[in-house]
Amino acid sequence: MTQEKKASRKGIYLLPNLLTTGGMFCGFYAIVAGMNGKFEIAAVAVFIAMILDGLDGRVARMTNTQSEFGAEYDSLADLISFGLAPALVMYQWSLVHMQTMGAAWGKVGWMAAFIYVACAALRLARFNTQIGTVDKRYFVGLPSPAAAAIMVGMVWVFNDLAIQGNAVQMPAFLMTLFAGLLMVSNVSFYSFKDLDFKNKVPFLAILVIVLVFALTTIDPPKVLFAVFLAYSLSGPVIWVVRKYRKLRRKQKDT
Repeated sequence: MTQEKKASRKGIYLLPNLLTTGGMFCGFYAIVAGMNGKFEIAAVAVFIAMILDGLDGRVARMTNTQSEFGAEYDSLADLISFGLAPALVMYQWSLVHMQTMGAAWGKVGWMAAFIYVACAALRLARFNTQIGTVDKRYFVGLPSPAAAAIMVGMVWVFNDLAIQGNAVQMPAFLMTLFAGLLMVSNVSFYSFKDLDFKNKVPFLAILVIVLVFALTTIDPPKVLFAVFLAYSLSGPVIWVVRKYRKLRRKQKDT
């Protein structure tokens, strides 16, 4: 009996796939909460999905329970939690109100939400095909969890400030396109996968981590949104700096 047949008879690994299911449930719950106007709860649900998404892969590697099924299942769950959920929450919160500017603008609003979902699907598909072929220290394109974080983070921050979505339609529209298109770009983002938590780290790094946790407990929506927005902008900024340095080197050589 082949190893593949033995694996199929054993079924699927429970623990990592249970975490993946929990993340997918949080994404689905965020959609339901957004449909009912509970945008703060929807945003929190997406952030919880991010935590579970970060745990399932690590748990699978720690327990040696990686599987092709788990990888595919994780991608489908990510599409719901970080593709559909942020797009529909953003649409229900703000983009739906673009129809007050006219029927054409209403179509532009839901098309922006669809573009985000399509970009998330393309991003996940590309990620799966590039495993083992790209530098693991960097992501090609903005990771879908980070894109989801700036989407629902924006909703959470403005909702916390008692600013309604119909007052920030254009910023919401631009954020949706920005997050979506950045996912399918060729811009590199640091993955943090080369960090070795078993080795010693500078004392300053511990202070920074403690500071981030402390600020997050004081004002979660603003801190989380600021952190992920800074991460989302880091890729384009580094890309521009590299292009500038490359241009300067060419000018010196000529």
